[in-house]
Amino acid sequence: MNMYIGNLAYDVTENDLRNAFAEFGEVSSVKIITDKFSGRAKGFGFVEMPDNSEADQAIKALNGKVFNGRSIKVNQAEARGKRPRRRRSRY
Repeated sequence: MNMYIGNLAYDVTENDLRNAFAEFGEVSSVKIITDKFSGRAKGFGFVEMPDNSEADQAIKALNGKVFNGRSIKVNQAEARGKRPRRRRSRY
């Protein structure tokens, strides 16, 4: 299951997230989203766990918990195709 992790502190590393979620089971991938121009973290990321029951346990345990000084949001990520496409301004 792919999970969205929001409201992350900007200094959180992928290793920090991997360690937090590894308490609940196997973590197959971790990705913190960064700004393509500055390289600075945007404050959210994704964690993927192959076992859905372990991922559900992680969501229940970590959603709303304080992680590196901020209350994080953890839920199942939406499939990419479900999100509306961004419209670009001509100006």
